[in-house]
Amino acid sequence: MDGVDDVEVECPHCGELFGILVDTGFGSVEMIEDCSVCCHPIQLTLRFEGGELISIDARAA
Repeated sequence: MDGVDDVEVECPHCGELFGILVDTGFGSVEMIEDCSVCCHPIQLTLRFEGGELISIDARAA
């Protein structure tokens, strides 16, 4: 079911995990999010199918 989910992201800068809220109702989402640990920007690409996360790509922005 589509909705909002908490997704854990590994920061490409510091390697720490942190959570973000994403709307799983889209096929894919691209965004820039700051790491909540080291504050560096991260380029995120998330892909969803049937309301579930199928892939995540986190790169230094």
